[in-house]
Amino acid sequence: MSQLTDDTGVLATDVLIIGAGPAGLYGAYYAGFRGLTVTVMDVLPQLGGQISAMYPEKPIFDIAGFLSVRGRDLVDGLVAQAESYSPRYLLGHRAAELAYDADGLPVVRSDQGATVRARAVVVTGGVGTFTPRPLPAGEEFLGRGLDYFVPDPSVHADRDVVVVGGGDSAFDWAALLAPVARSVTLVHRTARFRAHAASVEKVRTLGVEIVTDCEVSRLIGTDRAERAEIRHRVTKETRLVPAGAVVAALGFLADLGPLQHWGLDLQARKITVDTRMATNLPRVFAAGDITDYPGKVRLISVGFGEAATAVNNAATVIDPEAALFPGHSTEKEH
Repeated sequence: MSQLTDDTGVLATDVLIIGAGPAGLYGAYYAGFRGLTVTVMDVLPQLGGQISAMYPEKPIFDIAGFLSVRGRDLVDGLVAQAESYSPRYLLGHRAAELAYDADGLPVVRSDQGATVRARAVVVTGGVGTFTPRPLPAGEEFLGRGLDYFVPDPSVHADRDVVVVGGGDSAFDWAALLAPVARSVTLVHRTARFRAHAASVEKVRTLGVEIVTDCEVSRLIGTDRAERAEIRHRVTKETRLVPAGAVVAALGFLADLGPLQHWGLDLQARKITVDTRMATNLPRVFAAGDITDYPGKVRLISVGFGEAATAVNNAATVIDPEAALFPGHSTEKEH
């Protein structure tokens, strides 16, 4: 089946992958490798899922064949690998509704009005839709100095940056920003940190001021944030610090969103799959962190194998005469 839009505006594709994180991108490559057309849908505006949104500059250590690989580089490699088979991307589209047509094929409609008829669906949505926990003060400066992610540390060059939070993300951002920013101040509401002790020590050695038992109570500025008011939680004393940028790393709320209303068998917000990565719904498979089965290990490297398993089994559903094992990639001409 070719990947075309019919007269009704419905996009036809062999495989629809929901989720453009590492597992989804590898699944897109593998679907192409199997000779299938593929469409990838993701609610985020960029490829890479949580890696691109939360830690693009952070080294990842559990990818086979790499001592470590920067998140951004891993995503770039996966995108380039998938691109050899020309997948179609629907970014900024949340998968909203699932139905089946008269031929029993899944039809997925996005919240932006896109409709995709697929011969199989592979859900690789990670933890689902994740939204940052808001900073109680200064929401009016969101996008004007207040951010929840740092996709590119260089945009904060020569700025005074305040990082809010005490977990790994907060200390990762502080460590990444310290070499490029004019100053970095990390503010946490207690003297105890959730971050790894080595991360805390690294930030201290980089000269970052760590302020504890305090919270950011107000942001001050005109067109952009310029200063942050820091208030001690016990004494209520306040002080102002320069803040051309504020990064709130207060954690995230994960939600399966509309997927939880599709009729999937769910356990603790995870999709139950069998050894084929098949769900309880016809022609719907899943892979990556969103899945659950006995002995499940949530690693990126495991997600790659699950994506390949899901796509290969989907291929036999799409074409019952197709072999489950496609042969080794070294036997193929590219």
